Amino acid sequence: MRPIKGLELLDEREGTGRVAQKGDRVVYNMRLFLNRGDEVPLNERQAAHLPSEMVRMEGGATLIDHSIVLGRRQVIAGIEQALIGMKVGGYRKVRISPHLAYREEGVPGLIPPDAVLVVELWVREMHEYSSSPTARPRR
Repeated sequence: MRPIKGLELLDEREGTGRVAQKGDRVVYNMRLFLNRGDEVPLNERQAAHLPSEMVRMEGGATLIDHSIVLGRRQVIAGIEQALIGMKVGGYRKVRISPHLAYREEGVPGLIPPDAVLVVELWVREMHEYSSSPTARPRR
């Protein structure tokens, strides 16, 4: 992971294959914690509104299969930056400063304003995309 101010790598397991880069579609799971250790129940809240094929239970934890294209700002900057360079089967635990997360707004009822987050990420799948707007994904 390249050094970025406000993003600290706490733990990592590499995974296999090529590394994720901008333009790739990545399917990942995450768990989100406040810096003091309290888990944010975001997965449980989302699971109630998603199709069952997007939800998995592992070790008693609810996980959501999120799918994004890196570089399109579809998630907070800290998560996107942490995913870049990961491999399928890889794991990263990162600490994210508020300016790369939810800033002074927070998420009402879930994340307080100016919260430092600790995020665990697992990459499940990755699909390489070409730069052509009509190209189909390559696996």
